Amino acid sequence: EVQLVESGGGLVQPGGSLRLTCAGSGFTFGDYAIGWFRQAPGKEREGVSCFSGSTGRSYFADSVKGRFSSSSDNVKNTVYLIIYSLKPEDTAVYYCAAGPKCSSPPYEYDYWGQGTQVTVSS
Repeated sequence: EVQLVESGGGLVQPGGSLRLTCAGSGFTFGDYAIGWFRQAPGKEREGVSCFSGSTGRSYFADSVKGRFSSSSDNVKNTVYLIIYSLKPEDTAVYYCAAGPKCSSPPYEYDYWGQGTQVTVSS
């Protein structure tokens, strides 16, 4: 059974940092692209990052470049999204998803986690 489970979200003050975890099972991350998406209430889903299992490269949306970083543990089928200098506008539910490649549109991603809530507030 293929599963993706996000964790690491929570309440943090502006300027703080968080590390989000996407843990996969039932497949090998090296065969997929792992994308991170977020959705705030009343807003459209936004892709913020993607890790390519085949190349080891990470990509970031212009809106988060310089504040977001990524790492991976292929043995554990786990990827991490590290967010620095958190802003209130980063508040959203963050999802990870597995798809064929980082250039794929969101609807081509096959598997999605349940999401983890990130709330940035003083």
